[in-house]
Amino acid sequence: MIIGVPRETKKNEFRVAVTPDGLKSLLHGSHEILIEEGAGAGSGYLDDEYRDKGARVVSREELFSRAELIVKVKEPQPEEFSLLRPGQIVFGYFHLAASEELTRACLDAGIVALAFETLEGPRGDLPLLAPMSAIAGRLSIQVGAHFLEKAHGGSGVLLGGVPGVTPGHVTIIGAGVVGENAARIAAGIGADVVILDVDGARLSELAGKLPPNVRTLYSSEGALEQEAERADLLVAAVYLRGRRAPKLIERALLSRMRAGSVLCDVCVDQGGAAETSRPTTHENPVFVVDGVTHYCVANMPGAVPRTSTNALAAAVLPSLRQLADAGLEAFLARSPGQQKALNLARGAIMNPDVAATFPALPAAC
Repeated sequence: MIIGVPRETKKNEFRVAVTPDGLKSLLHGSHEILIEEGAGAGSGYLDDEYRDKGARVVSREELFSRAELIVKVKEPQPEEFSLLRPGQIVFGYFHLAASEELTRACLDAGIVALAFETLEGPRGDLPLLAPMSAIAGRLSIQVGAHFLEKAHGGSGVLLGGVPGVTPGHVTIIGAGVVGENAARIAAGIGADVVILDVDGARLSELAGKLPPNVRTLYSSEGALEQEAERADLLVAAVYLRGRRAPKLIERALLSRMRAGSVLCDVCVDQGGAAETSRPTTHENPVFVVDGVTHYCVANMPGAVPRTSTNALAAAVLPSLRQLADAGLEAFLARSPGQQKALNLARGAIMNPDVAATFPALPAAC
């Protein structure tokens, strides 16, 4: 199979889907690896490192025209739509439910969209999403603390506090991988932390392993409003597989939050959990509504590409090798979890959650 690894074109996206070391297990049999010029530069990997491992470094046009399988980090961008070919397999993060424009463009191109974020492991986990979720969760506290500084428009609260002064309050909505990692970092710097979820078993699990300055709370409407109103930093970390994020933070609630507080909406790539959220970039990461600073960068792990690339490439490589070795149909037949990676094929939506989001688009599920 001819495998292509393009340079990411999403604004301020510096990750790459395959590292030079990862090529070793792919370059066997009849596989050919094409790397776009400069694809790894943002993560510190030079073209010569890929050449030394046996890949061919080519132009963007040659890569898209020849590759049967494109493996990339972020969803195809508008400037890439015309390069896609019918039947071409694209393996990466799509988050289709957040964008009808993207979904239509991929359907029109006739590609096979295999989404990292919906591929399930044997325990029902999300092995290709988990490492980026962990990084995003940790970054949410780092960037939240930064934008709480007065010089950056915040209220001037130090999350960890100092002896004799109350620490900052961090409210985390969602107890998944993002929420757990955010809670660990916030607790580690000494903040007062509350994590909310509707899954009682998950809350019990976290209560047993997180530090004592993290409290778990069942997420009712009243509890969410109370914790949002007292938050210095509010982290929205809700993820519904293949679906848009629920709008849990309405404008009316936002207006009651503390002036100078920070909302970090980690779910913005799924549409955002706040009514006021909209995607931002690393170049212009924040905007202010009702006195609340919104950090809504849709590719947060792209801020730390060296770490993110290595974590992502290691997670993706086993599935990528299976896909290249076995072919699409055999790969999907290996398990129900791998079947769930299939979002689009033959000009139709194959994922039921995406189909439910866009009922006017053609679906085969």
